[in-house]
Amino acid sequence: MSQQISTPVTQTTNARPTMETPVVVERTVSDRGMGGAMFAAILMIIGGAMGILQGIAYIAKGTYYVQPANYWIETGAATWGWWLLLVGGVVLVAGFGVMSAAAWARWLGIILVSLQALTNFLFIPVAPFWAITLILIDLWIIHSLFVHRREPV
Repeated sequence: MSQQISTPVTQTTNARPTMETPVVVERTVSDRGMGGAMFAAILMIIGGAMGILQGIAYIAKGTYYVQPANYWIETGAATWGWWLLLVGGVVLVAGFGVMSAAAWARWLGIILVSLQALTNFLFIPVAPFWAITLILIDLWIIHSLFVHRREPV
């Protein structure tokens, strides 16, 4: 089932140049795009919650994070914990925004999930399987949020 959205558009007639007649143009949201965006929103909510929990774990117990020898980023567990807590919280909120069909949340979700994918890229030496899995999920979310758009009838 497609969702119908009406957008009023004014059109000038040829009979009188000063007279404007409103014309209603209908646009639909594709079912495939809606389903993908909803699933992306659910994944964003779950991923944001997991990022928050991972951030709390890094802040509370820094020995959980073991930095590889000679790694080019010299940060402690607390720094990563606060970063993951911040990004996870905003991704969680954007996920609820995408679920409510807010356009700002879709674009914010694309930006933040891209940032989350880059953050996970930095974790490949620490936890390769988990980081690559999260990067693939992030790429799927980005794709779903880009595909979801309004189509003309």
